[in-house]
Amino acid sequence: MFKKLREPMKISRGYFYALHLMLLTALAGSISFLFSLRLDFPGLFLPDEKIMTIAHRGSSGYAPESTLASYRLGVKMKADYIEIDVQMTADGELIAMHDKTVDRTTNGTGRVKSMTLAQIKTLDAGSWFNEKHPIYARDDYANEKVPTLREIFETFGKDTRYMLETKDPEDYPGMEESMWALVEEFDLRKHVAVQSFSEISLKKVREWDKDVPLFQLLWYTRPARISERTLSEIGAYANGIGANYLRIDESYVDKVKEAGLLIYPYTVNYQVNMENAVKWGVDGVHTDFPDRFLEVIEELDDPEA
Repeated sequence: MFKKLREPMKISRGYFYALHLMLLTALAGSISFLFSLRLDFPGLFLPDEKIMTIAHRGSSGYAPESTLASYRLGVKMKADYIEIDVQMTADGELIAMHDKTVDRTTNGTGRVKSMTLAQIKTLDAGSWFNEKHPIYARDDYANEKVPTLREIFETFGKDTRYMLETKDPEDYPGMEESMWALVEEFDLRKHVAVQSFSEISLKKVREWDKDVPLFQLLWYTRPARISERTLSEIGAYANGIGANYLRIDESYVDKVKEAGLLIYPYTVNYQVNMENAVKWGVDGVHTDFPDRFLEVIEELDDPEA
């Protein structure tokens, strides 16, 4: 009996082929199942995803914010996104400006929604920067103009990505429609993300594009806390959260990421804060100094460099 057990097992050719056919079928089924889940195969092998650098109002630490000069620097410094605050003029034109008024960043006064584009285009949007930041002042910043969203898209096209923020959309009926029409006109759907403090505004954009990355902005006046219920509600329409860096901590970041959401804190300008944000595991950072943040990432990736 033991002699028989030691003898090689004889398998018929038909059985051999049938066994291999079954294995191939199982393998094909497994691959089909994985694709049905829409898994990101590069992500399976590269779990450490790139941390995004968002040039906050352009490279606004070095140039007048929300101007073509600032956005050019953001692109030159290889930021992943240039961040654009979108406001609407009295005659329905979309411009890049953070504040509701032109007072702080131009030599004019008045509310954006009460001024026409022609009026805003007469303003000097750069000299204030030279006066406030003489170390970075440049002669050509003087008389820099407030750009329209169209001008920004015309200037950079598909050479960069755009983080578009709908500012105070409740004050600007039709803002989102006008903004998205421009995105489609320039074929930039795959080059934009949208953020807003307005849930309604983000949900409106989601109706037009199920894939565009959306970020719910949050502002905290005390140490940040967020409930699982709130995270679940945000996750129903957005891909991530933007929160003011100085009010969050590592546990907040962990909680957001455990909920399956991205987190891009703002505005992170000092090296120690940049290092902390990276160590906490944030997915991206808004900064006025994109070159500094990229240097921090490189140093953390290669401590001996």
